Amino acid sequence: MTGLCDSHLHTPLCGHASGTPREYAQAALDAGLAGLCFTDHMPMPRWYDAPWRMRLEQLPEYIAQIQAVQQEFAGRLDVRLGLEADLHPGTEKFVEQVLNMHDWDYVIGSVHYLGAWGFDNPEFVDEYEARDLTQLYRDYYALVEGAAKSGLFDSIGHLDLPKKFGHRDPEGYAALHALDVVAGQGLALDFNTAGWRKPVAEAYPAPDLVRAAAERGIPFVLGSDAHKPEEVGHRFTDAVKEIREVGGKVVTYKGRKQRG
Repeated sequence: MTGLCDSHLHTPLCGHASGTPREYAQAALDAGLAGLCFTDHMPMPRWYDAPWRMRLEQLPEYIAQIQAVQQEFAGRLDVRLGLEADLHPGTEKFVEQVLNMHDWDYVIGSVHYLGAWGFDNPEFVDEYEARDLTQLYRDYYALVEGAAKSGLFDSIGHLDLPKKFGHRDPEGYAALHALDVVAGQGLALDFNTAGWRKPVAEAYPAPDLVRAAAERGIPFVLGSDAHKPEEVGHRFTDAVKEIREVGGKVVTYKGRKQRG
């Protein structure tokens, strides 16, 4: 774990995580990580996903909390401050305004909704039975391409998220086209180890997509997607092994700039 950074983790401000930011930082230190970047779910319009993210008025509190951790762990742990943002058609201007409110280190662009359906929410998993998976994935990756082309984000979060509950992409072509777009835009991919903790029991992206991304020169940013301190750095050794076996590159971001 030496030299590695966990660049996808949350705080209780999102409404569905536990543990203080300080406890996440201590967990990273105990795990032998070199650093971490908090990327809590950014504020969105009040009608969007309201119970599962911080409110706009909480953004200064989020910044202050992470700055306090930066000061406390200075010289021991490289603590950075970012956001997990959302691509949802019609909210791009709002997202841009929030991103302009602070000098963030790293911004993940994630797609969590198809229309009004929060497809990664276990409360609504039954909806998969009413959907055609091929079309579902085509629609999803069209949104991923929109995220990549938006110019708002540094990486794409958990690339193949709709597989979370075991509903795998039956086709695969849309994913490869999305990777072409991600590569063309110069973005990275969130190598998200939370998938190993979900019903699908596979990291995001899947091994074949990791290889395809590496072949396109797309780098990876390690992220546990931790929602509690004990998840920080989850299976990072396995993640690095999988990436390096296909010739992939691991990077981090600081000041929205890619670091090797």
